[in-house]
Amino acid sequence: MDVSLDKHVLSKSTFVRGCQCTKALYQYKHQPKLRGEISAQQQAIFDRGSTVGELAQQLFPGGIDASPETPFLFQQSVIHTRKLIDEGVKIIYEAAFQFNGVLAAIDILVNQNGKWKAYEVKSSTEVKPTFLLDASLQYHVITNSGIPLSDISIVYMNNQYVKHGSLDIKELFAIDSVKDDVLANQEFIAEKIDELKNVIKQKEAPKVGIGSHCTDPYDCDFIDHCWSHIPENSVFDISGLRADKKFALYEKGIIRYEDIKPGDLTNEKYNQQVELFLKKSDYVDKKGIKEFLEDFSYPLYFLDFETFNPAIPLYDQSKPYQQIPFQYSLHIQEKKGSSLKHFEYLADPNEDPRHKFIEQLLADTSSRGDILTYNQSFEKGRLKELALDFPNYSKKLYDIIERIKDLMTPFRQRQYYIHTMHGSYSIKQVLPAVVPELSYDNLTINNGGDASLAFMQMVIEKDADHTELRKQMLEYCGMDTFAMAKIFERLNNL
Repeated sequence: MDVSLDKHVLSKSTFVRGCQCTKALYQYKHQPKLRGEISAQQQAIFDRGSTVGELAQQLFPGGIDASPETPFLFQQSVIHTRKLIDEGVKIIYEAAFQFNGVLAAIDILVNQNGKWKAYEVKSSTEVKPTFLLDASLQYHVITNSGIPLSDISIVYMNNQYVKHGSLDIKELFAIDSVKDDVLANQEFIAEKIDELKNVIKQKEAPKVGIGSHCTDPYDCDFIDHCWSHIPENSVFDISGLRADKKFALYEKGIIRYEDIKPGDLTNEKYNQQVELFLKKSDYVDKKGIKEFLEDFSYPLYFLDFETFNPAIPLYDQSKPYQQIPFQYSLHIQEKKGSSLKHFEYLADPNEDPRHKFIEQLLADTSSRGDILTYNQSFEKGRLKELALDFPNYSKKLYDIIERIKDLMTPFRQRQYYIHTMHGSYSIKQVLPAVVPELSYDNLTINNGGDASLAFMQMVIEKDADHTELRKQMLEYCGMDTFAMAKIFERLNNL
């Protein structure tokens, strides 16, 4: 076992990075300033992984943590791990090993009846191919360090688990042995390690062009640098066109809209997006929109939900990653042309938000009139889940579901298409195109992902003052339904 303080050349994360793209590995090692900043969403994913990993330790209680004080002291963690093993410790968390310049840590290492077993924890709900790559490298390093593994497994979230009372850790997690796959990968791992070490030694970055590997299996943090030559309004902006088709056009030198010739795109929808943008022209099917608008009954309710999906279920009758509604905004128009009335709900982060969410929503919506959402499948889906989890409200919730209609319809069907929508019918694209005086740009929270993170922050920081955060969340959700009302008004004005 290599227990020297010589710094490792490769770690598990850099190995996986190199398998995805050798250029990304080289830049990470030699040109780190080219990396993009970690987004709040990405950081939340990292934090979630750490939280799930710590919780999974309860599957094997009583272990000793060998993790380093800082990420820069992993060699000390390697020495600490060896010391714990020599002392006869049976359960080690974050056990670290180094072999031939490659560092790998395993979440949980257990000695059962004299045989070592390794467990890698993932916050996913399935065993993904890239997890097998992780485990294969870990097995290579650990076993070559002198620790024979009788088994190696992936621990992941059981998305069929429903919380009732205290968390049942054994039910919350699933464990799958991946030893057979790992053994089959060992020759590849040894060869790949040598290849990636040579990449790092090169005097310049490998000549690797952009491709599907930029986002598969992970979004690369060098995308902004590597894609800097791609102009705005390129083939990569054609909405709905498959990625492989976009890259096929790119490889032919067809990059800008201006480069596209008749026959390059076989779908009329894609051609329409390109042609209308180049002509700075729009398309309006007034007859289709008129038929769409004739099918509404007042009063109208413009409704939008916000949800968050904690990996670890927080509330009874909820599953890992279940979408939990915590906020809604409702603008009501009693009759055509009348002023809007606004109602809203934002949950107390210290309790299950769903009970009061349901009760206030039922109170704020009468038994008559149509309910408009933008992308009805989302709101309908959440309401069906609420009806299933809280059957005493089921009939009333299904009554609401029956009244929902989708404001997205004329935009999805391109009955109303403005070239600045760039082929998208997302409300974030539709609003500035249809109602240019309104914008999300000046809002601190201006998308659903940030709203979810904000509520999760409120849940975690229970005793903090969330006055300003609540204000920002209400402004954002309120903008969503106000925007819907104004878009509906513009459609009527046609």
